[in-house]
Amino acid sequence: MVTLMSQENIVALVSRTGRHLQRYNKGRRQVVGCIPYRYKITNQTSIEDAGDLEVLVISSQKGKGMLFPKGGWETDESKIEAASRETLEEAGVRGIIESELGQWSFKSKSHDTYYEGFMFPLLVQEQLDFWPEKNARQRIWMSVQEAREVCQHLWMKEALDRFVSRLTSQQSAEEQARPTCAIS
Repeated sequence: MVTLMSQENIVALVSRTGRHLQRYNKGRRQVVGCIPYRYKITNQTSIEDAGDLEVLVISSQKGKGMLFPKGGWETDESKIEAASRETLEEAGVRGIIESELGQWSFKSKSHDTYYEGFMFPLLVQEQLDFWPEKNARQRIWMSVQEAREVCQHLWMKEALDRFVSRLTSQQSAEEQARPTCAIS
């Protein structure tokens, strides 16, 4: 018996390596990443309590710290494709990538060089059991506050703050747009 599988559900269990396709801007390596997130299942209809929102952090390969998935943006892919690939390789999740949170310039902790980083929110729709860096990293769902405390990069904490601010603004705008019902 032969079972046919859709190729969209197959994940290569090997990460891209090497720097020959890496993008640089004025000597700075360009990296992209995502803040994977989900909402806890509750009966509430809003995220007034930030505890309803969870983000996924991963362990660093080179140290003890935690961070959001990110990696090199390569010349044969768009920023969104690179962010999606890096998040799949490092965290084993897929989902909907939303609009860019911003651009940061930061100094590498391990190399004496500067990088340009771009971050995107990713609403997680699928969490894989097997992914390329499963044996090299841990992934942990946690609250926004916990992620702020454990994230080792200031620029990623700023991206997280920008993300939460965006969600809060969107929710506030939606609440103001709702018609109110007055009983007289």
